[in-house]
Amino acid sequence: MTFPARLAIPPEVLKIAKRLEGAGFETWCVGGAIRDNLLGTENHDFDLTTAAPPQEVQRLFKRTVPVGVEHGTVAVLDAKNRPHEVTTFRKDIRTDGRHAVVEFGVSLMDDLARRDFTINAIAYHPLRHEWRDPFNGRADLDKKVIRSVGDPNWRFQEDYLRILRALRFSARFAFRIQSRTLEAAKANAQGLAQLSAERVRDEWFKGIATARKVSKLVALWGEVGAARIWLPELQQTGKGNGERGIAKAVDKLPRDPVLITAFLASDPASLLTRLKCSNKDIERGRAIAQWRDKYPDPRHLPGVRRWLSEVGAHADDLLALLGGYASRIPHPVSRLPQLVASIRAAKDPLTLQDLAVNGSDLLAAGVRAGPGVGETLQRLLAEVLEDPARNTREYLLSRV
Repeated sequence: MTFPARLAIPPEVLKIAKRLEGAGFETWCVGGAIRDNLLGTENHDFDLTTAAPPQEVQRLFKRTVPVGVEHGTVAVLDAKNRPHEVTTFRKDIRTDGRHAVVEFGVSLMDDLARRDFTINAIAYHPLRHEWRDPFNGRADLDKKVIRSVGDPNWRFQEDYLRILRALRFSARFAFRIQSRTLEAAKANAQGLAQLSAERVRDEWFKGIATARKVSKLVALWGEVGAARIWLPELQQTGKGNGERGIAKAVDKLPRDPVLITAFLASDPASLLTRLKCSNKDIERGRAIAQWRDKYPDPRHLPGVRRWLSEVGAHADDLLALLGGYASRIPHPVSRLPQLVASIRAAKDPLTLQDLAVNGSDLLAAGVRAGPGVGETLQRLLAEVLEDPARNTREYLLSRV
């Protein structure tokens, strides 16, 4: 398949390219937007690569953000404050597998040669409508294959995160990973241990959000060895029938990375802590682990109310997981979401704050200050959960 005669470049990007070219600096569009447009996937986030050094980019444009000047990247803000990344032609002169020292003042060819995969090493000139594809990325797009630029071992040793990127692209586009590239990924997987937890987490979460089938992404992480290093709590990396069932069930869940990670993990809180997730996300994982095998019987309405009262803000997570857990739960849970919706629509009281009385009312009614106040409120809530019609001031004070 041949390249299209021209791509529809956003006016804001064209304006930046024209100014750079007008100042005498060769400028090309590169990156994911080129790849996605060739695949017919809408993507208007065009990045530019240029011969202009970062300081020249900052001088030519009044409004810029130095997002990575040491690596040659400056974000140019358009009239609507949207950032457009402009990166100087560069090549790596030294790397430790996590960080690279780059050299500027090189050619477009040098810049494309340092990129990770052939499908990401295609350049388009937005003004002359010319294409540069020195590594046959277009052919790999047609063949649906992920292939490293140059020697895959070198590519991965320059930045081990590229291994995880290969897995993400494979799962996102349903592309196979070329055999030499896949073998190099497996051979260099131990280098993933050098990466920061934040980079790994972002790649894992991004992979979940974009994969055509999350089960494919999970299988790739297991096959290459990335799960063994970073996600040892995952239950699907073995070959048992039950584990395969868990891996397939994940495709039925909402694309919520924390939810899916917690569903797959034997100890979600431990895994999410290792990935340096927020305290809120870790707490979600801990609640899922605590409650995922304790769904109420939908045939007993007071029991459903008690469950909602106990799980609190985590109810929606647990309901979302039903698609994956259904085969492991003994009683019929298919009615549970509908039942919960009706309870919420009726605004049934579920918490101490929902009671028609509070601690001050109990003190005024003669309850002695101290732990007895809280204990009495809990007993009143238990009665109200059994029958919401009891939630009146008169009834509750009579019970006190």
